[in-house]
Amino acid sequence: MLELLLPRACAVCERLLDHDERGVVCGRCWARLPVLPWPQCERCGHPTYGHACRWCELLPAHVRCARSVCWANGEIGLGTVHALKYQGWHRVADEMAARLARLSWPLDVIEERRALVPVPLSAKRQRERGYNQSERLARALADRWRIPVWSDVLARTRHTETQTRLTPGDRLRNVSGAFRARESARNMLRGAHVVVVDDVVTTAATLNACAAALCAGGARIISFVTFGRAPALGDRW
Repeated sequence: MLELLLPRACAVCERLLDHDERGVVCGRCWARLPVLPWPQCERCGHPTYGHACRWCELLPAHVRCARSVCWANGEIGLGTVHALKYQGWHRVADEMAARLARLSWPLDVIEERRALVPVPLSAKRQRERGYNQSERLARALADRWRIPVWSDVLARTRHTETQTRLTPGDRLRNVSGAFRARESARNMLRGAHVVVVDDVVTTAATLNACAAALCAGGARIISFVTFGRAPALGDRW
């Protein structure tokens, strides 16, 4: 009766879900997810297409590794992120984390990673959404990686406008000095290799600002993991 009166539909394509589908995104959408192709750079995970990697230039020396699942583009890549970020479908974080957990990492990252650190939202944005989508992803991934989530080590010092419509230079200025490591977290961070979690990376401005704050707070090295990655100029997505 519930299926008849309140049929479940995919959060991305809005097609009615099959009876045996238990997630909020249908299997057809997951099958069409534009995953990042191989070969990929060993450090940043960006497709190289047989050429030298250019995306690594975005990352500072204290960033060991970066990984993403798919292109944040098109109906499925962007649609999945938007379902989590803007449409209130927080349950999709678990399905996204299942794909994050399958990513390949260098052995030293697997052995050293001590905790996941979600990118914090401003208080205003947190009130608007009701939750932090990066923290939802981090907690779902932590269950699979069997490491803790440190959601209270990094603080956003001011509200910033959304990065979506900004140029690369404006993105850097927008998040410059926007994060700091909490004084109470310095003992936890000292010498640690932590993995910063976000939904999407474009120019890595936000992630790099978080990494700088964590290093200033005592972290030894940082890695990044995101569900989506915006295509750069020349990428064949």
